[in-house]
Amino acid sequence: MTSVGTRRRLMPDERRGELLDIGAQLFASHPYDEVRMEQVAELAGVSRANLYRYFASKRDLFAAIYRRAADELLATAAVDPTGPVFEQVSAGLDAHLDYFIANRQTVLTANRTLSGDPMIQAIISDEMAQLRQRILDSSELNGLRREAASAALHAWLVFVRAICVEWLANETFSRDELREICLGALRGALGSAPESERT
Repeated sequence: MTSVGTRRRLMPDERRGELLDIGAQLFASHPYDEVRMEQVAELAGVSRANLYRYFASKRDLFAAIYRRAADELLATAAVDPTGPVFEQVSAGLDAHLDYFIANRQTVLTANRTLSGDPMIQAIISDEMAQLRQRILDSSELNGLRREAASAALHAWLVFVRAICVEWLANETFSRDELREICLGALRGALGSAPESERT
């Protein structure tokens, strides 16, 4: 982080990125209610007024941080249509688990503290929708089987997020066990889709 009180001239995009970096570190290491905008401004070496020109509230700052993280996770979890779908989904799951563990407080904030916030939930819903679409597009399924797989994947993604949040809050079993539970649920979800011909 930037040393306290150090003021540097940055281009607006650079300044915004720095504020996001500082905020991300604070939200990852502290509960949401303990993070103060004054801290972010002080660590960035900017005035509170300048900080509020970029982010109108703490919630807006957190939402921007969570949106950036979601975009980065989606980039990491890109699906290659030439590879086995299950293996690629497994790799994407690992990337998400790694992020969840490294940013426990951030994930708990988004899914518990701010669980009723429309802005945060829109980010989560959009990420899940994009993941589902990528998996479906790589599967080459059509017709009824695709529709069933789409519904099953939606349910699976909701399940994964719910069990990961529960695990982060309590951690009563290992990461490997969490991963296997998620993958087992995926096998069951996709295996239950009705058979139909691919066109």
